[in-house]
Amino acid sequence: MNRLLLRTRARLRDAAKPAIEASVGALTIGLLRTTRYFDPDKTAWFFGRAAHFIGRRLREDRIGRENLTAAFPEKSPEEIETILAGVWDNLGRIGAEFAHLDRIWDHDPEHPEKPSRVEFSPRSKELFDRLRDDGKPALFFAAHLGNWELPALAAVAHGLDAAILFRRPNIESADRAIERIRAVKMGTLVPAGRDAPFKLAQALQNGQHVAMLVDQYLTNGVPVTFFGRKTTANPLLARLRRQVDCPIHGTRIIRLPDGRFRGEVSEEVKPVFDASGEVDIPGTMQAVTDVVEGWVREYPDQWLWLHRRWR
Repeated sequence: MNRLLLRTRARLRDAAKPAIEASVGALTIGLLRTTRYFDPDKTAWFFGRAAHFIGRRLREDRIGRENLTAAFPEKSPEEIETILAGVWDNLGRIGAEFAHLDRIWDHDPEHPEKPSRVEFSPRSKELFDRLRDDGKPALFFAAHLGNWELPALAAVAHGLDAAILFRRPNIESADRAIERIRAVKMGTLVPAGRDAPFKLAQALQNGQHVAMLVDQYLTNGVPVTFFGRKTTANPLLARLRRQVDCPIHGTRIIRLPDGRFRGEVSEEVKPVFDASGEVDIPGTMQAVTDVVEGWVREYPDQWLWLHRRWR
């Protein structure tokens, strides 16, 4: 009897899945379209408040608190809660800003004196200009920090020829709506999949710059240490570096007050080599992970703590 009940539930769930996905997709499309009619700063504030109100009641809130406590054992419960509140606020703001991706990057490289919501340090601009103009390929990595959609906009807005790895949403209709937004001024988008490594390696060999997020937990990844705890990282960036001799740089967009952002490019992250002279995959990913950890320690409330981060 119990087995029959379980089978029935499974069949009902499978039968309802297309309708549920269609509803979620329609809601996503409607929300994105509606949000575009409103001021991006005001909607970002509203979405930040809404995400905080809803998020603190979800399972992910507990996951985030556990991750933060593990990463910062020296912090008090009150400090952890303050950081976690900022995480939800940042996530909500990203949702609002996503609908305005084609408008939000207003920095004019031809007229840097104009008022803008974006700023750069002189060193970051120097590094970016050199990498853009040297005619050589390069690898860029980013993390789920601040607004992680904006580095792709920055690259194209400032003339960097970039191929960017991204993960498609699971719901097809939402994927189509999001892809239409991402297609605006975001370079060559390469969806994650079996052929992604080949496409990215080909882009490097053609002299393009390749960019990807590197801070996801990957079950079958290579071992690294993050905040003093063992975890696993996606080895793709290091494997691409093994195939193509090119520099590795990190890039991040830090959220500032009043709806502003600061873009940064890191100094070159040197790969680690093994005894045979080949790029050491775990060692190189550890070097990259160390940079990401430094970023997160600086702005813990702007990083996505809401998913599994350690074994």
